[in-house]
Amino acid sequence: MKMKGFDSIVKICVCMLIAMSLCFIPSCKKSPQEPESDSSGQQAISATPQATTPAPSTTKPVAEEPEKPAEVVKEAVADTLAAVEAKAPAVAAAVAGLVPIDIKLPKPMFVGTPTDTKVPNLEKPLGKARPPFLAPEGTKNVALGKPIASSDEEPIIGEIEMITDGDKEAADGSYVELGPFVQHVTIDLEGMYEVYAIVAWHYHKQARVYFDTVVQVADDADFITNVKTVFNNDIDNSAGLGVGKDMHYMETNEGKLIDVLAKGIKTRYVRLYSNGNTSNDLNHYIEVEVFGKPVQ
Repeated sequence: MKMKGFDSIVKICVCMLIAMSLCFIPSCKKSPQEPESDSSGQQAISATPQATTPAPSTTKPVAEEPEKPAEVVKEAVADTLAAVEAKAPAVAAAVAGLVPIDIKLPKPMFVGTPTDTKVPNLEKPLGKARPPFLAPEGTKNVALGKPIASSDEEPIIGEIEMITDGDKEAADGSYVELGPFVQHVTIDLEGMYEVYAIVAWHYHKQARVYFDTVVQVADDADFITNVKTVFNNDIDNSAGLGVGKDMHYMETNEGKLIDVLAKGIKTRYVRLYSNGNTSNDLNHYIEVEVFGKPVQ
């Protein structure tokens, strides 16, 4: 009996505590302070404005981004430069430290669109002037006046030294004519140069296409050490230097510009091959220019 009575008392106490808690909770809430009324019955305006509690921010704290590896940063920079170059080539060139190089062109000898020569893999004419070529500041033609040799030691017309004499005109007396079949000429730059572009003029008095045009560079005159092919449009390997993937092109007064800026070419010797043309089986050269800077 005493135990039952004790249990009843405990239950009553628990219920009273719960009831008191429920009554106490509403009383803890602050009610907004009512402005006091003055004697005239009007409400007095408090001189001190009530401070507003800012709402808790729902934005999640941003986790600190981990440091990116060097490769990722490099790739991001490259993508940015590519995007800039697409929209503003001049700005991208300035960022990369490149400037237009001075390629002096001879006067054009024919006007209009050449007739269809039925040459496979022939690139379409640009239809406008070639855009300026950009290279590091200080780039110049390092082949001017340099020694040159040929597979045909006795040219049919002209002297082999004319290929690096600076005369790019197509008039009679300005070009060299070599014999038929595969022939080549080799320029000795007389030192190691970082090469950015090679420009060749075969014969631009008429609209011609020269076959098996291959351009190679090497560290030695025999083309054994560090040989690199930078242009090859020999589609059937008839010159024996491998099948080329570059396109045939029509000769113009602009010459053929071979861009090797991105290839990091460092060389001393430059060799050019050809194997006749759409007019005859002979090989011709007016001028070859090599644009670069001495290797530091």
